[in-house]
Amino acid sequence: MVDRRYEGIRFAVDRVVHDGRQRDIVRHPGAAVILPIVDADQICLIRNYRVAVDETLIELPAGTLEPNEPPEVTAARELTEETGYSAESVELLVQFYPSPGIMDERMFVYVATGLTEGPPEREAGEEIENLIVPLADAIAMIGDGRIKDGKTIAGLLYYERFGRRS
Repeated sequence: MVDRRYEGIRFAVDRVVHDGRQRDIVRHPGAAVILPIVDADQICLIRNYRVAVDETLIELPAGTLEPNEPPEVTAARELTEETGYSAESVELLVQFYPSPGIMDERMFVYVATGLTEGPPEREAGEEIENLIVPLADAIAMIGDGRIKDGKTIAGLLYYERFGRRS
């Protein structure tokens, strides 16, 4: 296994042999994604500039797990860092592999409720701003292409279809 570090991104590449073929697998620590429920109808998305695609994307807040950090702790930390909100409750909604053909990253999607607004603790250089919208508008943004981020599409559609509680 070869450990790599590139400007804030930690991962390892593991060369494995399966069915006689050699493959490189990216080993990733995983990530927590947060769906903040602001009130009965409103959610908090973020506008986040992404250098890799040179675009500001509309996303759910998220962050990479720190070593030995439970994903629910990452979720609560990233919620505050990126949006300024803290939550009374952070509950697992779903987990999935975003790109299992090349890496083992697992994303854990949490629903955050009982939010209290506060100042964000964004890292230097982050270009993030909150975007509070009704859930129906967020779903419409998926349909019309304004939301392009895979974790956000998966999290919102899963929540809309399976996760809402009455």
